[in-house]
Amino acid sequence: MSTYVDTRTPPPWVRVVAPVAVGATILAVWILIVDVLHIAPRALPSPIAVVEQMVLHADIILEDMGITATNALIGLGVGTIVAIVLAALAATFRPIDGMLAPLVAAIAVVPIVAVTPILNTMFGASSQFGREAVAGIAAFVPVFVNVLRGLRQTRPVHRDLLRASGATGIQTFRVLTLPTALPYLVTGVRIASSIAVIAALVAEYFGGPADGIGTAIATYAKSGYAALAFAYVAGGIAIGLALFLVTSLLERLVTRRSPV
Repeated sequence: MSTYVDTRTPPPWVRVVAPVAVGATILAVWILIVDVLHIAPRALPSPIAVVEQMVLHADIILEDMGITATNALIGLGVGTIVAIVLAALAATFRPIDGMLAPLVAAIAVVPIVAVTPILNTMFGASSQFGREAVAGIAAFVPVFVNVLRGLRQTRPVHRDLLRASGATGIQTFRVLTLPTALPYLVTGVRIASSIAVIAALVAEYFGGPADGIGTAIATYAKSGYAALAFAYVAGGIAIGLALFLVTSLLERLVTRRSPV
């Protein structure tokens, strides 16, 4: 008797070993180009020098990471709340859906690089609000699209069954609509979390207060401190990875508990 083995799904250890192997390969090539062959561009520092700068300026880097992470989280939170409210209205009322569709499409194609200087100037050079607004705008679209899609996944036969059972609108939402839409919500938040971090970094690069990861990268890169600039880049990557891992774990938990 033969046993069927699904070769399409890789074993769990591959998901850990594969990215580690890729990272180690990139690091080895980096060291080879910079420290061994000495053929790298002048602006590309040695990874050893980057690590040294990370250790030497750990307190300042962590402080700026906290500012950037806060801007990204506030933007992600506000953008998610606004997206949920508007998606619920669009799913419930067709005229509102028609009015929001071109607005969301316009926001989706707005270049963040063009909007950022305007918002930073609008709210002042000492305010973080412009940066948080940029992160919120960037996070809004993926959450809105996913939540709206999730709210429309309920089948008419299920809604009719609950209506025939005497369920109220709130009960139908709590028992049927919300559990169906929740996996789509967390997927949208997972996508938006990475976008919010990128948007916050870009917003810091183009003005505002003299703090944050983006500002430090721009300052030190222009001043010739490439190793320190790369150390701040590593800090930005760490923020993005942390948010991605947290939201991915949340997505997995919700997906396992969601109804089929």
